[in-house]
Amino acid sequence: MSGLSVRFDGVSKRYGEVVALDRIDMALSQGERVALIGHNGAGKSTLIKLALGLIRSTAGRIEVMGADVRRSNFDAVRKAIGFLPENVVFPAAITGAEALSFYARLKGGSERRNADLFERTGLAGAAHRRIGTYSKGMRQRLGLAQALIGQPKLLLLDEPTSGLDPQLREEVYNIMSELARNGAAILLSSHALAEIENRTDRIVALNRGRKIADGSLVDLRRISQIPTCIRIRMPEGPPCRSTALSTLGEYKFLTDGTVEFRCEEATKVDVLRRLFAASLPLTDLEVVSPTLSEIYAVMMQREAVA
Repeated sequence: MSGLSVRFDGVSKRYGEVVALDRIDMALSQGERVALIGHNGAGKSTLIKLALGLIRSTAGRIEVMGADVRRSNFDAVRKAIGFLPENVVFPAAITGAEALSFYARLKGGSERRNADLFERTGLAGAAHRRIGTYSKGMRQRLGLAQALIGQPKLLLLDEPTSGLDPQLREEVYNIMSELARNGAAILLSSHALAEIENRTDRIVALNRGRKIADGSLVDLRRISQIPTCIRIRMPEGPPCRSTALSTLGEYKFLTDGTVEFRCEEATKVDVLRRLFAASLPLTDLEVVSPTLSEIYAVMMQREAVA
């Protein structure tokens, strides 16, 4: 299949009696940003390690850029992959510049872009300091810099924004978007659901090694069936009885005088159209769609009773 960067076909991974992944089918296309979500132990890191060929699957087939991860030709493919592990470890006695030069040589690439990578990850002023003097956030930034060596065609990131301040977190997502626009595929795992909901193209939810959801945020909102809230305010507060309001569907008054309607995500545009057609004297309007955190909570509740 042309355009695919990664494909998992019926992939399972067992450690003795423990099922880490159970019959996973998933594909990642060029230029796509896909986030893996799930609790600790759900299988996110295992999936990334399998894509890297660091561990072998118990069953199923994995292809990365057209190469089977179990074949000898996969070694050449690895050079086009950037990887940031969850726990970044570098030798404390060497400098950041020395570490990046070492990884550039391993990939057979040029060291000329290393200065640019330090600049982009906010480490330009610390490139020649020993890594032992780096904070956790600085080590995380150095890990990201090494993952970006050689302009990878596939970027695998395990908790990439851990330990970073808000400005650098935003820069990480900007870098991801730029790489995706240039055709790179990006697979990241994250617990920061509020960060990723509007910064990825697709979200894959795992639970106990099984894939329980796979789609865009819009898809997941529809599947969750959590209602969308539409809240309005008017100059003198809501009328106690209003024919105009009743034609819009069920509503309730909140403590601050706001009127709240609830509707399905798919019907919110129709509700808004009828709201404007009613010519109510609105002073404020707010549409609150379900967040990824709320959707994930509902998924886990359903899993608990399944």
